[in-house]
Amino acid sequence: MCANYSQLTVRPKGADLKGIKYLAINRAKIVGTGSYLPQNVLLNKDLAELVDTSDDWIFSRTGIRERRTVTDGEALSDLAVNASKNALEMAGISADELDAIIVGTCTPDLPIPSSGCLIQDKLGAKRAFAFDIAAGCTGFIYSLSVAEGFVKSNNFGYILVIGAEVLSKVINWEDRGTCILFADGAGAVVLKKDQEEIGILSTHLHSNGSYWDLLYQPGGGSSKPACRQSIDDGSHYLKMEGNRLFKIAVKALEEVALEAIRHNNITINDLDLWIPHQANIRIIEAVAQRLAFPMEKVFANIHKYGNTSAASIPIALDEANREGRIKKGDLVLLDAFGAGLTWGSVLIRW
Repeated sequence: MCANYSQLTVRPKGADLKGIKYLAINRAKIVGTGSYLPQNVLLNKDLAELVDTSDDWIFSRTGIRERRTVTDGEALSDLAVNASKNALEMAGISADELDAIIVGTCTPDLPIPSSGCLIQDKLGAKRAFAFDIAAGCTGFIYSLSVAEGFVKSNNFGYILVIGAEVLSKVINWEDRGTCILFADGAGAVVLKKDQEEIGILSTHLHSNGSYWDLLYQPGGGSSKPACRQSIDDGSHYLKMEGNRLFKIAVKALEEVALEAIRHNNITINDLDLWIPHQANIRIIEAVAQRLAFPMEKVFANIHKYGNTSAASIPIALDEANREGRIKKGDLVLLDAFGAGLTWGSVLIRW
């Protein structure tokens, strides 16, 4: 396991600052959010025509009513570019002002090169270097943590961080355990170096590779290259042990949320909004119950979009931001768990 901490102290909202001097520290501040969902809507009733299921069965177990999937010819980079343009517009900057592009994804356009480079080209971000991070559903949290380190190093002004997935391309549509859950989408944020008392306060990252086989895609890599047999035996589809993942996810999400809270010397009641990975509404509710955190302060949109993996948190963050659910000075906790296994959290003073 590993952890990355930003050594910052969270000041309680409303605290009297008179006579108190703070050391100026470079912080990574989110100045723009954006998201993009494909136009194709796949309802639960549509899935009932493919596998033995129903709208009530899916909703009662996952909280999902519908999800989005790409159309023919639509790639991950296309979704990411649209989400990025929305984030750049909110930030009030052009793509050629970016210093770096970091993409959290496990469904890139191509094995080589990175989708980050394809997105850089499509955006016209000529000054930026670009790369991908593969951490499953925790990909955006990992990417945000890396970007924060770059921003704080003094060498970077603006960094674009993207979480995007096209999971419909790696799903077996005859496997009820996965096809009802996963979907496509993209979200993005623009980070800026700032010395205000707002921005990312800490990041906390973990992994445990001994559980790798609970969620994985066996075919297509160097251990099992693409061939006629790998296609015939369905090796290019996601494999998942949902029941075991559920229990581990609940515990990991709770622990990494508490890690962020304790590290910053606050309580759960100080949080204004919790944006968890949108994996399953029952996981979200179970973690909220264990944390004694009210559901009215939890942002959930899984009913509309399903599990978009690394894209779920940036999509939810953008929706919460544009709906006015986040105000200046709010404490916002991001919390994710994914394949690897990986998990992590980010605490932000908005």
